Amino acid sequence: MKMIKKAIPLSADLAGKFMILCGLLCAVPLLTGLFFPLQPGELEAFGIPAGVSILTGLGVCWQARAQDPDVPRPLQIQKSGSFVLFAWLYGILIGALPFVLASRLNFIQALFESVSGWTTTGLSVLDVSEVSPMFLFHRGFMQYCGGLGFVMVMTLFVVNRQSMNLVLAEGHSDQLAPNLSRTVRLICLMYTTFLALGTAAYRLAGMNVFDSLIHAMCALSTGGFSTRAQSIGYYQSPLIEFITVVLMLIGTTNFAALLLLMRGQVRKFLAVSEIRFLGLILAAAIPLTALVLFCAAYTGLPGSFRIAFFEVISALSTSGFSTVGYVDWPQAAVFLLILMMLIGGGIGSTAGGLKLTRVYLMLRGLSDHLRRRGTPRQTVSCSFYTRPQGKTIIDQKLLEGTSCFVFCYFLIYLGGTFLLMLTANCTLIEAMFDFASALGTVGLSIGITGPATPALALIVEMAGMLLGRLEIFILLAGIRTVFLRLKAAICR
Repeated sequence: MKMIKKAIPLSADLAGKFMILCGLLCAVPLLTGLFFPLQPGELEAFGIPAGVSILTGLGVCWQARAQDPDVPRPLQIQKSGSFVLFAWLYGILIGALPFVLASRLNFIQALFESVSGWTTTGLSVLDVSEVSPMFLFHRGFMQYCGGLGFVMVMTLFVVNRQSMNLVLAEGHSDQLAPNLSRTVRLICLMYTTFLALGTAAYRLAGMNVFDSLIHAMCALSTGGFSTRAQSIGYYQSPLIEFITVVLMLIGTTNFAALLLLMRGQVRKFLAVSEIRFLGLILAAAIPLTALVLFCAAYTGLPGSFRIAFFEVISALSTSGFSTVGYVDWPQAAVFLLILMMLIGGGIGSTAGGLKLTRVYLMLRGLSDHLRRRGTPRQTVSCSFYTRPQGKTIIDQKLLEGTSCFVFCYFLIYLGGTFLLMLTANCTLIEAMFDFASALGTVGLSIGITGPATPALALIVEMAGMLLGRLEIFILLAGIRTVFLRLKAAICR
């Protein structure tokens, strides 16, 4: 029993390697100094956190002992949840320090910007018109890496016995190749290929190279940080909007489904239930939103459709780019965007929200329940849905897990909306919109999130972003494990 208890604590070796990785990621924005003039204090702002994190990580690795290979699997899973929680909290702190050291933001605002970046949310308290290229790149790079996740990035360089547990604990459920190493490399190759193509497409559409790179990173990660205060609306270009839509849809699509498409298996791709459901939602929501905007906000139907097309896809994909503000929008159109943000993107993608598959399963479960009520009790039937890997049965266990998640998600959404009304002193619709954006890791705002937002309101939104990005049960399980360890340590 003593051996097991000693094996439960977080692997120091793994933590040390992660600290080194965070230091290296923090140092990457310094490369912009090769192309743009350095602003006062920027070298220290990034160099100090990067250097301290790398040196600390080396020290921890030096002192670390090898991980016990005989740890029972349930304890390995607990340990994985704790490490994922540690990884995200540590990464957020390192990502926030440059903003503080360069006196760009206070500590709470810096944490908010870092959380928004790593969770690929896109809500911001920065005035991007007054921020240097180094910090703009830092924000975009956080979103690009955050789309993959800390553990996925780390698995590129470090693979051990715990790697699969860690990847699963971070919410990456699909295996694209026979082993984890090949799966991670394949995902990163796809991600990087789309980044190169997106950057080139933006450049051909008229963006400068720097803006092209940042927007491609943030669109693929469904993040939404922009180099312009007006976001994509700054460019007033239908071509740039179309490129952004394509990248947002790529980012919100399951990596396993994307692999089918890249291999030319179009029929299998279109047969995936999640893809069909995505098309059905867009086919219904875009015309409806356009009609509401045409009747109450804009004069031209083509212009209303163009705006609705972009904004609905941005909300559903949880990307957070925008072409217009929402102050003059009718409440019905705002409600439709809230609904899109709550639904969210695909499972196994960079998107947030409830996820398309869960909403689809809930609707299928409702449909089957109503159908069974009108058939004899002796009737036996099975329902299936199609994943990229093939047909999967919709059993009671799957529906129970999905129902619990959806119920928990809405409890958090209602609680967060209430807290945001209290802390931001805003209306119900404003709180519903911005907390749906935070919890769904979207990044759209109706106007209450910005440099003047109270610190308590930012903390509420940060909690929502973390819960939304890390999947609720994973984060709560990690918190519970840490709490039990602290309790045990105190009672000794």
